[in-house]
Amino acid sequence: MKYLDGALLADYIKTRQQSSVEDLRINHKITPTLAIIVTIDSPVTELYMRLKQKYADDIGIKVVVHRTNMDNIEDLIKTLNDDSSIHGIIIQLPLVEPLKTEVIVNQIDKNKDVDGLGKNTIFDPATPRAILWLLAGYNIDLTGKNILIIGQGKLVGLPLGEMLKKSDIDFTAIDDRVDDLKSLTLNADIIVTATGQPHLIMPNMLKPKTVIVDAGVASENNRTLGDVDESVFDRDDLTITPKKGGVGPLTICALFDNLINATKLLS
Repeated sequence: MKYLDGALLADYIKTRQQSSVEDLRINHKITPTLAIIVTIDSPVTELYMRLKQKYADDIGIKVVVHRTNMDNIEDLIKTLNDDSSIHGIIIQLPLVEPLKTEVIVNQIDKNKDVDGLGKNTIFDPATPRAILWLLAGYNIDLTGKNILIIGQGKLVGLPLGEMLKKSDIDFTAIDDRVDDLKSLTLNADIIVTATGQPHLIMPNMLKPKTVIVDAGVASENNRTLGDVDESVFDRDDLTITPKKGGVGPLTICALFDNLINATKLLS
C-alpha cells in the first residue's frame, strides 16, 4: 500500500505561506484577515473551524468568526464585502438552509471569495485544487490515464472536472447512482470519489495499482468516514489517501493560499 500523504505536503506549503504572510505584515503592514460566516451549530462545523483557526494562527493570519442567521446573512456579507480590512470571506457549510447555498455564496465579492465557490470567483475551489496538488506532489501523471470522478457535487466533483478540462485532461464523471459502478471502477487508473456515501468503494471494485483519492465525508456511528470502505486498506497493491491526512490538510492550505493572494490583490 502506498499512501498519498497530504499532511506531509502541507508542511512544505505551510512554510512557504508563513514567509509570504511575514512579508505582508513586516514590509507592507498588512495582516491577511479571513472572515468565516456560520449559521449552524454542530460539532463537525466547530471542528472544521478550529482546524482553520489553528492553521491561520500558525502562519500569522487573522480569522474573525461571524455567527448569524439566514435573515441577516446577506447584510453581513455586504458589510464584509465593503470592509477593506477583510481580505477573504467564506461560508462555513452547510448553511442552516442548504438550498440557499448557491445564492448566498454568489453574493461574496469575487475578489474575496477565497473558497472559490461563487460563479464569478477568480480563485480555484480549495478541495479540487488540493486534489491536484496531492497528485502532482506524488508525481501521479494524469496524461493518458483513465480517470474516474465519482460524485458531481458543487464543492468537489463539478469544479474538479472544470479544472481538468482547462488542462485538456480527459476524464469520466459520474454520480454514485450510476448503473454498474463496479465495471467503471475496475477500468479506472485513477479514481477521485467525493459522494459522502460510506462503503461505496469495496476491495473487489479496484484493479491492481489503482490510484484512489477519497474526498468523501460522511458520519456514521459518531465516526467520520470517506467513500472508501476500510477493508480496501487491507490490499497492498494500491496507492490511496490515508484514512486521515489525505485531502483535508491540503484543502486548508489551498484556502489560505487563496487568501494570501487575495490580500496581495486587494492591497
